[in-house]
Amino acid sequence: MKNIDNLKLGLTFDDVLLKPQYSNVLPKDVDLSTVLSDKINLYLPFISAAMDTVTESQMAIALAREGGMGVIHKNLSIEAQALEVDKVKRSESGMILDPITINSDMSLDDALKIMKRYKISGVPVIDNKKIVGILTNRDIRFETDLTLKVKERMTSDRLVSVPKGTTLEQAKLVLQKHRIEKLLVTGSDGSLCGLITVKDIQKNEKYPNATKDKHGRLIVSAAVGIDLSTMDRVAALIEKHVDAIVVDTAHGHSQSVLDVVQKIKNKYPNIDLIAGNVSTSLGTKALIDNGADIVKIGIGAGSSCTTRIIAGIGTPQLTAVLDAVEIAKKMNKKIISDGGMRYSGDIAKSIAAGADAVMLGSIFAGTEESPGEVVLREGRSFKSYRGMGSVAAMKRGSHDRYFQELNEPKKLVPEGIEGLVPFKGLLEDTVLQLVGGIKASFGYCGAKNIAEFKKNTEFIRITSSGIIESHPHDISMTKDSPNYRKNKF
Repeated sequence: MKNIDNLKLGLTFDDVLLKPQYSNVLPKDVDLSTVLSDKINLYLPFISAAMDTVTESQMAIALAREGGMGVIHKNLSIEAQALEVDKVKRSESGMILDPITINSDMSLDDALKIMKRYKISGVPVIDNKKIVGILTNRDIRFETDLTLKVKERMTSDRLVSVPKGTTLEQAKLVLQKHRIEKLLVTGSDGSLCGLITVKDIQKNEKYPNATKDKHGRLIVSAAVGIDLSTMDRVAALIEKHVDAIVVDTAHGHSQSVLDVVQKIKNKYPNIDLIAGNVSTSLGTKALIDNGADIVKIGIGAGSSCTTRIIAGIGTPQLTAVLDAVEIAKKMNKKIISDGGMRYSGDIAKSIAAGADAVMLGSIFAGTEESPGEVVLREGRSFKSYRGMGSVAAMKRGSHDRYFQELNEPKKLVPEGIEGLVPFKGLLEDTVLQLVGGIKASFGYCGAKNIAEFKKNTEFIRITSSGIIESHPHDISMTKDSPNYRKNKF
């Protein structure tokens, strides 16, 4: 990228614009895919923040289907967080490798609870490692006596199965021929090897750009901290096939964080390890030296964060990315820009500065898939959003992110606030607007992919008057645009 040296002095996104270039690239032809590791190839460079008002399984599933990746927050028990990961990995697949099963002596009530917990409509019945039947909603649709045993209602005759190695196209023909929705995959000894469902095949067709692992399951990552239970948490997450571990702290360039990063990488060398947050080249190098594969950049830039005001610490986000990318490139590692992005244009600037992906919190917080209920206030719909440094979030479990003890909650020193963000509807609508804006930026700059965009873009400094000129002016705005809200400026 051109003329960086004279720009790296406390730059925010509002301090610069991207200069238009000659272009023969149309936005519709732009490729936004990005490679974070050998295992994580995103169709879109979007990662949802590991915040308890942003990412649980519903958000992670929706974002992975769009081509991004979610990070399950750690303000959950180890078991609950692992379950959220498991829900994502089981939500769809080319073939479910380890399907949920029940035994024939289980009650219908217990079977229904399992089906409800994993949001599935049917389960194979296994006795002594052999398939003896399958129980689906159709078998128990009008059943009132839930004390009955599974074996009294399951389908056991003429079970339809296919051998291991059957392709999805072959499976579709079998499903169609027998008018069934679930197809058992068996080994030569009759044991259950997997399950292929109509819904999974339909989802593959509906979401062709979904981010998936080598087994066809949606990709998901999960956050951990630095407390004494961290290694137990990591083990539980890896057992559920999490695709990346995110060591998520407020200050990644500290010894306790570096020790945890090194410990995780030494024990699990094959897991993709994301670590942060840092805002300097030295912090970036330290995390990489200790085992981080991907580094998360950003301190104090988030809309709900007060670190810069309370502690007087931080680096303006654009400057932090510019500083970090130089050392990351030399060490052949990737970086994620985390925080401070309000519009698709800010995301484009992060990528132009060198980020390989962006982590978004407030932008995704108001969507249908984010945790929490929709609330009405003065005739408008909102959802709650809070920083992980807020008192409520720290009490729930994120205190170690800010290196604080929970022994006396009254002595917590918050570095975040709680608030409301406008309800935005389905995540896919927000993603559509973000993608459209970013692709427009690429088109203006004559870049057809992220590599070209990083190489060819040129920043230009603007004044405070330029910022005012950049926003709508000399007009009374009467209606919010889907990608621009007047309360953001």
